[in-house]
Amino acid sequence: MNTTDTQTIATALKAGPPKEFLESSGYLMKRLGMMMKERSVGALEPSGLTPYHHAVLALLAEQPRETQGMIADALGFDRSHLVGVLDELEQRGLIERRRDPEDRRRHLVSLTADGRDALERMQAVSKEIEAEFLAPLDAEERATLHRLLRVLMSAHDPRCPY
Repeated sequence: MNTTDTQTIATALKAGPPKEFLESSGYLMKRLGMMMKERSVGALEPSGLTPYHHAVLALLAEQPRETQGMIADALGFDRSHLVGVLDELEQRGLIERRRDPEDRRRHLVSLTADGRDALERMQAVSKEIEAEFLAPLDAEERATLHRLLRVLMSAHDPRCPY
């Protein structure tokens, strides 16, 4: 290692977070999650879609939740925030909302063909970002990381069984 490399590493260490944070798994998970979100938002930006849109479309495609309330609950979204996300998706023709004929207070939500196409594009972008982000890990390390994250999710969120 030459002097320039040593100086670059020393500068990076001074500019980085405190050692206490680097030794905290919670901090590392939070920071990595923020970095993944930033990359996802940036990659989806040209399409005018967001990770929130992706979550709603993925949910509707996988396991339709008929009402807005069911969607908000499944995704852990604030119901008032979800209404705005659904408005945007509906304006783009990616979902349809209609009044429930059995309960006029509720709206039933469904995915359109254009919504399925948009979801496929977002899934491809998401897989690309994840592959790039996890590239420093080999296949076995990725599988271990994923398994451990699933264990943690199931322990802290009953909606995510392992």
